[in-house]
Amino acid sequence: MSNQGLGSYFKFNSVNWDDIWNATGETVWMTVISMILVAIFGIILGLILFETKNKGGFWSHLINIVVSFLVNIFRSIPFIILIVLLLPFTKAIVHTIIGPEAALPSLIISATPFYARMIEADLREVDSGVIEAVRSMGANRWDVIWKVLLPESTPALIADGTVTAISLISYTAMAGAIGSGGLGQLAYIEGFESNNNTVTLVATIIILLFVLIIQFLGDKWAKRCDKRNL
Repeated sequence: MSNQGLGSYFKFNSVNWDDIWNATGETVWMTVISMILVAIFGIILGLILFETKNKGGFWSHLINIVVSFLVNIFRSIPFIILIVLLLPFTKAIVHTIIGPEAALPSLIISATPFYARMIEADLREVDSGVIEAVRSMGANRWDVIWKVLLPESTPALIADGTVTAISLISYTAMAGAIGSGGLGQLAYIEGFESNNNTVTLVATIIILLFVLIIQFLGDKWAKRCDKRNL
């Protein structure tokens, strides 16, 4: 395609930059808020899965079965379908099914099981010898969690959190197709449906920049927390 052809295909003077910045702010807001809650709930579920796995006792076994079942179910449902299934729940929680707030329940419920499974795997990688050494000194289960499991797995938790955050950005874009706001909705309504390819291009570039920035910062943070690099 010639430069003249590109100029006729992408018309940057047709872009409403106020709408772009507003949509960008909505995407950032959805990603940050949902990631904070996903991190909290994901760590809790990951610890539950790890602590109840292969542990003796009826209740530990039952809890592991129930939590594993729920995690596997919600992790398996495609995000766009999950949004539709959760519309009544979303309406009850945030009293609306459109806008950035309405996207939060679906974002959190879809990403938390994904992150929880990764956390469970990260915790299994912690040296069992270190855990036993701490226990031999009289540490209880909470001491092991706070002083061994979480500190030792921090680099992996950050790396997996980075992957989850990037997934959340793509989820916000998909949620935009049904009115959640953000760059996804802008690209779909103002770009695709209005046949304005420039808006779609700009929204895509901004999302790509977000992904690159999050990946860079996540890699740097994980490397800094890795004791092997000290």
